[in-house]
Amino acid sequence: MTMQALLLEAVEQRVLRRLDAQFAMMVAGNDQPAVMLAAAILSRDAGEGHVCLPLSRLVVDDKTPAPLQACFALVGEAVNWQDVLLQSHGVSTGDLPTPLILCAERLYLNRMWRNELAIARFFNESNQPLPYDPPQLHQTLNALFDDSGSVNWQKVAAAVALTRRISVISGGPGTGKTTTVAKLLAALIQMAGEQKCRIRLAAPTGKAAARLTESLGGALQKLPLNDAQRTLFPNEASTLHRLLGAQPGSQRLRYHAGNPLHLDVLVVDEASMIDLTMMSRLIDALPPHARVIFLGDRDQLASVEAGAVLGDICHYASAGYTLPRAQELSELTGCSIEGTSDPVAGALRDSLCLLQKSYRFGSDSGIGQLAAAVNRGDRNAIRAVFNGDFQDIEKKPLQTGEEYLAMLEDAVQGYQRFLHCVHQQESPEVVIAAFGEYQLLCALREGPFGVTGLNERLEQTLSQKRKIIRQPHSRWYEGRPVMISRNDSALGLFNGDIGIALDRGQGLRVWFQMPDGSVKSVQPSRLPEHETAWAMTVHKSQGSEFDHAVLILPAQMSPVITRELVYTAITRARKRLSLYADERVLAQAVTTRIERRSGLSAIFESV
Repeated sequence: MTMQALLLEAVEQRVLRRLDAQFAMMVAGNDQPAVMLAAAILSRDAGEGHVCLPLSRLVVDDKTPAPLQACFALVGEAVNWQDVLLQSHGVSTGDLPTPLILCAERLYLNRMWRNELAIARFFNESNQPLPYDPPQLHQTLNALFDDSGSVNWQKVAAAVALTRRISVISGGPGTGKTTTVAKLLAALIQMAGEQKCRIRLAAPTGKAAARLTESLGGALQKLPLNDAQRTLFPNEASTLHRLLGAQPGSQRLRYHAGNPLHLDVLVVDEASMIDLTMMSRLIDALPPHARVIFLGDRDQLASVEAGAVLGDICHYASAGYTLPRAQELSELTGCSIEGTSDPVAGALRDSLCLLQKSYRFGSDSGIGQLAAAVNRGDRNAIRAVFNGDFQDIEKKPLQTGEEYLAMLEDAVQGYQRFLHCVHQQESPEVVIAAFGEYQLLCALREGPFGVTGLNERLEQTLSQKRKIIRQPHSRWYEGRPVMISRNDSALGLFNGDIGIALDRGQGLRVWFQMPDGSVKSVQPSRLPEHETAWAMTVHKSQGSEFDHAVLILPAQMSPVITRELVYTAITRARKRLSLYADERVLAQAVTTRIERRSGLSAIFESV
């Protein structure tokens, strides 16, 4: 058989997507079977979130599916991949505009290579120290941050951001990322004096932008700013798509290198959700003088799209600062910070700060203890937490049909206050807030434990109990929660935004809370693609928090159930967490890490 026929066989057996096979055939001719195979595997891996394909992975092992084993058999074992690939007109080392780029024994799609290179250059070459007045900065930091006797990592993070053009502040839930950034923005405004400081706030999703607006607004009230200074403080965060000027029905953005954003400081929250392409576009649109402060939790799930940029960058956070940087930060903050003589990725390390103290979850918090145990992959500690006396967490089995029905009954009770607000004709603002108090989170999309199946079963249960009144031949009913799944910049609605269908005298309309706190309604027929949201995937929940979060894991293990997914779900809970899971599935999940292959670490270490 030819390589083309073998790849189509792999498509039939769902080992490859049709896109992967077609792309490979376009890149390589029939006389280049090895190049065709490499292109198909690279395309498949890009679809799974990987940025590049190391040539060392172009081998057969015990995990290689049978259809691909046949492809490798046709190519033969004694293949010098470097030579074979570079002999193809579809591959270059980056000096020619070819579909594939081979760089340092890593094969890239051209676009991914260019994006990764732009990001590496940005964090390495554009991240220069900024001039500052040491006594003034020292005094400003002392006025904004308390001396705790130990290292105040919030104060250190502010000092890092105030002395570098680009900074990254990472920390788990409750470590005070937004409190820190509110204070450092206050410091910037105070130190700018008469100069106007244009500050913008952004996040990947509408929900995350709304949360950033709310939390920074609350922090602003406690800051020592006069009225003139408060007017400079941003009062609304936008989505990254809206910030960059996404055009309806187009991939083009209003802001780019030729038309940069009008700002001096940009704060980007939930940076773990930013994929490689979006990060590259954001960097491209920044004016050369702008400061950028990225906030995020490095241990959360990465973007659904390719890349794990924040994770790759924060990989170096634990390595410590260089010796000169540690001394500089110690003098500015009054904290005793130890440095290291290791020069690897020094410029990058010196612009990072890892917040290490949780102010939300203390030693009496089961949620905090569980999140820490999952993050360590410590199965014994996880069992100990659930066997403890914590009142804010519970674990229930979900193996039998009876246990599944009990879970549905629990969900009906969980949404009881929201449903009461709907029936009592409360205002859209009150109803939307009530919906955010409880949320079902799923690891999967399909099946009885996935979003689709669970939403359907829960709607049936609610309908039988007369909690919702469904109209014949219609998906719509009062109280239906929906999540937008495709951006529509014309309507101001973006992927991940949640709306509630309510009739408030104008017929049934879907009400959304906007990033500035206001609400708007849209006719159901005008909505972009959307889905019912009684249950949502853990991925879609990022950027949101709920008083009571409920994680539902399937009865059988799946490759998508990982430590990062479980950790992300746990940290969506503010006050209470319920986990429905089989012990074996949970144990396997917390020992399974997400792997996103990229070349960022290698590039940082080579500088």
